[in-house]
Amino acid sequence: MENEAILALYDEEQRINIEYPGVRKVRRPYVIRYVSEEGGPHFILYSRLAGADVEAVIAEEQAYFGPLGEVEWKVYGHDRPADLRERLVARDFEVEEPEAIMVLNLRETPPGLAAEPGSSARTDGVAVQRLENVSQLEDVRRIEEIVWQDDFSWLTERLGTDLATPGYLSVYAAYVDGQPACAGWIYFHANGKFADLWGGSTLLEHRGRGLYTAVLTARVQEAAARGYQFVIIDASPKSRPIVARHGFRLLTMAWACKWGKDV
Repeated sequence: MENEAILALYDEEQRINIEYPGVRKVRRPYVIRYVSEEGGPHFILYSRLAGADVEAVIAEEQAYFGPLGEVEWKVYGHDRPADLRERLVARDFEVEEPEAIMVLNLRETPPGLAAEPGSSARTDGVAVQRLENVSQLEDVRRIEEIVWQDDFSWLTERLGTDLATPGYLSVYAAYVDGQPACAGWIYFHANGKFADLWGGSTLLEHRGRGLYTAVLTARVQEAAARGYQFVIIDASPKSRPIVARHGFRLLTMAWACKWGKDV
């Protein structure tokens, strides 16, 4: 399947038709709003601005989201107009570092990700576990806060809420001698072909031991076992070369453009 066809399917499933628990989707003439009903983030994942007065559309969205707080407008490399990011910046949006949207066709899974179960214990004191209890999510929060030096207090509640939806989320952590060292999670969207990878953070002192790959393998194998065709990841500059070595290929680029009270 060629990238162009996968990208069209990605837009349809992951940006236009996707639904999120606790998030209200509002279809507007030129954008699709995702409005959190539980105090979470508000965002725009999809825009179709051909023939629109772009500045007027941006101003309308700012007027709508302004009283609600921060909004993230996700701009993709194939969105039009090509200067949409620049136009958002001119309206006081702040643009975060680019993310590479990487895709793995599970019908072409390389041997390195399919060889051995990611959940199996290893002989070097490393074990990858699928976390079943909300209390275990504290291990994930600690890893994320240490790696990124930021507040992830919100993460435990959000992942815990999503775990309550059957079949929607799986969270994995790699433990070294019983201590949490790497974590990542994966979302499974109903009636779709894509599963979404998130996280994948490893403590500095445990890097170079294959923990990221072990957690990646566990998630990829679960997606394949559940019949999904693709796994995707919004890869940071650090993650992109790692997943590329495992057969992921670039689908498009994306930029999170944020505006509002907390920017």
